[in-house]
Amino acid sequence: MRLDDSRESDNVEDRRGSGPMIGGRGTIGIGTIVLALVAMYFGVDPRIILQLAGGGAPTQQQQAPAHAPPADDSRARFVAKVLGETEDTWTQLFKQFGNTPYVDPKLVLYTGATPTACGTGQSAMGPFYCPGDSKVYLDMSFFDEMKRRFQAPGEFAQAYVIAHEVGHHVQHLLGISDRVDQLRRQNPSQGNALSVRLELQADCFAGLWAKHADSARHILEQGDVEQALNAASAIGDDRLQKRSQGYVVPDTFTHGTSAQRVRWFKRGLDTGDIKQCDTFGASQL
Repeated sequence: MRLDDSRESDNVEDRRGSGPMIGGRGTIGIGTIVLALVAMYFGVDPRIILQLAGGGAPTQQQQAPAHAPPADDSRARFVAKVLGETEDTWTQLFKQFGNTPYVDPKLVLYTGATPTACGTGQSAMGPFYCPGDSKVYLDMSFFDEMKRRFQAPGEFAQAYVIAHEVGHHVQHLLGISDRVDQLRRQNPSQGNALSVRLELQADCFAGLWAKHADSARHILEQGDVEQALNAASAIGDDRLQKRSQGYVVPDTFTHGTSAQRVRWFKRGLDTGDIKQCDTFGASQL
């Protein structure tokens, strides 16, 4: 990626080294961590487990110390530049929408565990977005896991992960997430299917971001798109379930298959049109 001229976002909070929360309402124990991991392996959104551990609703927790990342931390600077690129791109796109201004999310760097408005976040669950506080949570050890465990290395593979989580923030701002939550309550049996459409739309939004950021500032280099497509494929539900349990259970998918994740990222990247990211209106994913 060409990020030498990209600005660094000021919206990165560094909580690394603060340690996990122990005790108190909204914190979790080892049993909940195990349940979350089991949920992830069987296709259930592990964030549901976090919310249940926090009492089923956003909790007020003591915030871990937060500060700007050190100036000499190259990995944190990379994250800040990618976040800055998402901010610049979505700010311009929201101006075109004309109805809702774009509000920048915060991105929290942490290690191990950290309090969130959605319960206690655990690094074992991977990066996630919490709509309760409009923050993306990232333990950068996940990037090492992508390279080592999922064979999905590369800067743009990492940028895709960040852009996907920012895509959830966009869904929150546009009211899409709230409508999906309402539909889940009305028809719980469709919860997983709705989650798949929500996640695939975030993939499409990530591709859309890449399209517009590259058009405006030429951030992509040869091989970058292939890195993102490889990452999208590596974390499809079918591949993850096959790796963890030896077989797949399509009814338990929450993020979509490898092929679906690749297809929707490419749709956003190829078209640059947010209307083409309507996974909820698509007859076939």
